[in-house]
Amino acid sequence: MQLAELYRRFTVDEEIIKKVIAEALSKGADYCDLYFEHTISNFVGMEDHTVNRAYSSVGYGVGIRALKGDRTGYSYTEELTLESMRQAARTAANIADASPKAPPAEVRLYKTPQYYKIDTPWSEVSVDRKIPALERMDAKMFGLDSRVAKANVSLSDTTKVALIATSEGRIAYDFRPMATLGAGCTAIEGERKETNYHSRSGRFGFETFTDAVVDTLATETVDRTVRLFQARQPKAGEMPVVLAAGGSGILLHEAIGHGMEADFNRKGVSIFSDKMNKSVSNEHVTIVDDGANPNVRGSINVDDEANPTERTVLVENGVLRSYLHDRLSAAHYGVEPTGNGRRESFRHPVLPRMRNTYMEAGPHDEKEIIKSVKRGLYAESFRNGQVFIGAGDFTFYVSSGYAIEDGEFAYPVKDVNIIGNGPEALADVQMVGNNFAMDGGGWNCGKDGQSVPVSLGLPSVKVGKITVGGV
Repeated sequence: MQLAELYRRFTVDEEIIKKVIAEALSKGADYCDLYFEHTISNFVGMEDHTVNRAYSSVGYGVGIRALKGDRTGYSYTEELTLESMRQAARTAANIADASPKAPPAEVRLYKTPQYYKIDTPWSEVSVDRKIPALERMDAKMFGLDSRVAKANVSLSDTTKVALIATSEGRIAYDFRPMATLGAGCTAIEGERKETNYHSRSGRFGFETFTDAVVDTLATETVDRTVRLFQARQPKAGEMPVVLAAGGSGILLHEAIGHGMEADFNRKGVSIFSDKMNKSVSNEHVTIVDDGANPNVRGSINVDDEANPTERTVLVENGVLRSYLHDRLSAAHYGVEPTGNGRRESFRHPVLPRMRNTYMEAGPHDEKEIIKSVKRGLYAESFRNGQVFIGAGDFTFYVSSGYAIEDGEFAYPVKDVNIIGNGPEALADVQMVGNNFAMDGGGWNCGKDGQSVPVSLGLPSVKVGKITVGGV
């Protein structure tokens, strides 16, 4: 995409951008940026053989941010006229009260890398081309097991174009596709009813959702659902917990990842705020947050402050090495931004946010890990987690997994809560598997009223003890 095309899309040019920046700096702000966004979202859903939901939405506007020290002034407008943008800029400028700063003398385009190349953009795909994939998945789910009583499948796609201009003279842009294929299943056996949901999501084009992908998603969803008929609650107590590879990374994301976002540490809220360059876990533990994983849901070519994305090592061989920084926190700590300045849309200011957060593979085989557990829990998938960022205390609902007895899976489990402390669990990691997997689900992360797409991953990990609620 050429800069001239982006200017036409947002009805601006270099001179208009300079005038709006000058207005945002008119009361002495140290810095400002303009975040232009055009988003087109589509959704089509099918329930029990019938397409019953379809809609589209459009987002279009600019967010204008002014910074003075550690204070932020923010305003936005959906009307991209010069006067409307200048008015929004004047509102943001009120954060400061000093002599005006000069706008940039020249604007330089940052060459954006491409971490999510696609073949068929969603703008070229009509609804009638999407429906066959849903019909195939619906038929597949009903055909896999006679106990399947209801199927609910959907395909959503979003195309976002962002243009960011800063008072330092940088212009950057990003073209951000996103698609999610979702499958919900309800099965009935006698008087018991079980429900489950599974999805595949990422920065994909239409070409990704082949028949093989559709069939695999349908099979995994049905298998996860009917397995619950054999599930029961384990005995309660404090015990070793083995986190399964992939989706169990949500525990890492919620209980540990948020505590490494730099704003929580800058404000002294996070328990990790005094742990920099100190040991926080086993030497086999390396945790990264990476925005450059190809086609992964949380990847970005450039962050929402026009900073390049990167692979940020948070914990290296058990030692805390970095926080996740936006511009504000990086200035506070005297480091470079890590490319984690993100926002939900042009209506929201930037915050330090995770991208794709995961623990790298270790030296242990999963069978070896499970065999080391006399009595414990194998946690496979989670939902409804709650975390207190300051202390790191968490509660998670384990939606599927297995009880471990004498080093083997004993029976499937359901309706299990695990209760613990994220930093303590990190410090109590005893074994790290060699089977790393990135989860492909449609994860969103909430913070301060904003939601952004993320991904997460994990190898199989043994934590020495976590409190498990059961019978």
